[in-house]
Amino acid sequence: MTDFRIGHGYDVHVLKEGLRLVLGGIQIPHTKGCVAHSDGDVLIHALCDALLGAAALGDIGLHFPDSSDEFKGIDSRILLRRVTALLREKGYRIGNVDCTIRMQQPKLRPHIDRMRETLAADMEIDVGRVSVKATTTERLGFEGREEGVSVSAVALIYGN
Repeated sequence: MTDFRIGHGYDVHVLKEGLRLVLGGIQIPHTKGCVAHSDGDVLIHALCDALLGAAALGDIGLHFPDSSDEFKGIDSRILLRRVTALLREKGYRIGNVDCTIRMQQPKLRPHIDRMRETLAADMEIDVGRVSVKATTTERLGFEGREEGVSVSAVALIYGN
């Protein structure tokens, strides 16, 4: 019998003028970027939490604490690759993932296919198993006021 598991992840970061905006492993042209200990890739952080949660392996902060100099400024793609390897070590494979980015600006549609390809490569799965969507909040809340960005992610993993 196959062991199917579902995990959910959520992350949020403050946006600040003059910082790089990295989402889904790619740099997005924008005047604001995420305030963070790492590169601030809020999408990958939520995705790591979803994958770790599905396997009941804690969360991203447990594995990559923001109090550690080892992870200061780290490329979040490295974290995703490490989470993928950990799942494999535990006997799990990634079925599919679905992520939703909430931010007012910039428009992300032109970047989504590249995000999907990058994430799929890092998780070693087919791009058809990676969904990334973006939405505004119609100028409501911190996302709508362009103070921050949030991402929710769902992951299905399976093992024997």
